[in-house]
Amino acid sequence: MPQPATLMVQGTTSDAGKSTLVAGLCRLLARRGVRVAPFKPQNMALNSAVTADGGEIGRAQALQALAAGLAPHTDFNPVLLKPSSDVGAQVIVHGKVATNLDARAYHDYKPKAMAAVLESWGRLLEQFECVLVEGAGSPAEINLRARDIANMGFAEAVDCPVILVADIDRGGVFAHLVGTLELLSPSERARVKGFVINRFRGDIGLLQPGLDWLEARTGLPVLGVLPYLHGLFLDAEDALGSARADKGEIRLRVVAPAFPRISNHTDLDALRLHPQVDFRWVGPGQAIPPADLIVLPGSKSVQADLAWLRVQGWEAVIQRHLRYGGKLIGVCGGFQMLGRRLEDPAGLEGARGGMAGLGVLDMETVLEAGKQLANVSGELCLPGGAAVAGYEIHMGVSRGAALERPALRLADGRADGALSGDGQVLGTYVHGLFDRPEGLAALLAWAGAEETAHVDLAARREADLDRLADVLAEALDLGRLADCLGGRAGAVLRTDDSIRVLA
Repeated sequence: MPQPATLMVQGTTSDAGKSTLVAGLCRLLARRGVRVAPFKPQNMALNSAVTADGGEIGRAQALQALAAGLAPHTDFNPVLLKPSSDVGAQVIVHGKVATNLDARAYHDYKPKAMAAVLESWGRLLEQFECVLVEGAGSPAEINLRARDIANMGFAEAVDCPVILVADIDRGGVFAHLVGTLELLSPSERARVKGFVINRFRGDIGLLQPGLDWLEARTGLPVLGVLPYLHGLFLDAEDALGSARADKGEIRLRVVAPAFPRISNHTDLDALRLHPQVDFRWVGPGQAIPPADLIVLPGSKSVQADLAWLRVQGWEAVIQRHLRYGGKLIGVCGGFQMLGRRLEDPAGLEGARGGMAGLGVLDMETVLEAGKQLANVSGELCLPGGAAVAGYEIHMGVSRGAALERPALRLADGRADGALSGDGQVLGTYVHGLFDRPEGLAALLAWAGAEETAHVDLAARREADLDRLADVLAEALDLGRLADCLGGRAGAVLRTDDSIRVLA
């Protein structure tokens, strides 16, 4: 068997474009017939996805799998850290919760984590012709170099070539690239094969002197300058998405609190991108505008985020909103907040104990150690019904009279969530509630917006992945990139892109 082609994409900063570049290369290679897989040794994110093998990985790796024409698998992201505080995180290994550790304890845990990383890496090499690896943050974090498993520590362990991507839109791109190189060890520096500059807008001719200087200064090629892609929709790894659709006639106003520990906020992407929905995230200290619908998203620390919600004045706003006939939806952690009581007897998300919920649904929730992970589908319990599909990721178990009137009937026979007797409040454990076009339309109608535009999030995602791959094929020096990659994947990069393998 020929050695699989491998290439690692590292960034000079967080959000430099690593996830996007890997996703685009996965789609570019997959539609040329290469069996390619994404890989991120260690991810830290609160946006996650449920895999085909029943585990949990970062949402960016699920997107990259989609770009490669694959079902998400735990081997694509063997270590996932889900922060529960500024100094602690839930550690997920091969898709399952392994432990909860603070930052110092996790540093000591890294050799075990690296063993899991290398185990997954070995399996991928046996199955695929090409593996594209995404780093995390920056490789030039001196304090994190010891026992590193996310960047150069991994690249050194598996003898993997690296390209560096930097975001020119935030400024200082040449300092970022040269400074990163200067802070690497000689062996690490030797792994870097070239640079990609991301999010450029302007006259490329004016940038050329800088590119020439960079290549002369470092002896490394600039593999491409990627344009700023306005309106590109890809699932965010962690940061709240900013892409917006062009808005027409507004039919519904929707607001949602941006919790400090918000998780899976991509649940609300369909609302954010809908051309007839005025959607707004409301952050700390911001005025809460009037709305037709309030959505409480997921949370990794439900009690702490509920306390934050109260400090920010949301409880009074929600009560007034309901008195005037507004609609309220809670998803996962947001659903748990709607009940009478929250209990965390084992201290799974913070200090042991409990607190009163918002009290708009007659139920209480207890956090238990076992995490529910499942891809699900079903139908909304609204007039006319509507199909929904999504996934469950939660540790809480909710009980109470409110659950006797469910929000969804799942295909596996279970009832999910709750719908209040007055029809104003809907709660569910299903992430992705708004993603299916028919489910989105039904929920918008329930909230007061009839006959809204058809919005298909999955189709939009596919179209933007193809758009991204087309841009990479045009903007990257595929010959030089093929030299970095090697193997059949490198050879295929030199061929014409006119034949697309993926449907």
